[in-house]
Amino acid sequence: MKFSFHEASEREFFHAIEYYEECQAGLGLRFSEEVYAAIEQICEHPYAWTELDSRTRRCLTNKFPYGILYRIIENEIRIMAVMHLHRKPDYWKDR
Repeated sequence: MKFSFHEASEREFFHAIEYYEECQAGLGLRFSEEVYAAIEQICEHPYAWTELDSRTRRCLTNKFPYGILYRIIENEIRIMAVMHLHRKPDYWKDR
């Protein structure tokens, strides 16, 4: 299955990469690899992850406190948020 990012989720993803890279050289790369690994799992098994509501599901990353919130739209995964789990939980709902 193909995937795409909602415009705002792509911005927050790149912002998080920059943040982790500023914290420690190479950490941003490890974060992005972790997110892409989660997205790959989502694409392979789109219905395996937790339902948040009737349209949205969440897959947690393994090594970082992030969740990938996505919707299955026709034959595509739409990434709605790359969400830090310790921040405002509903900020993405207007997307």
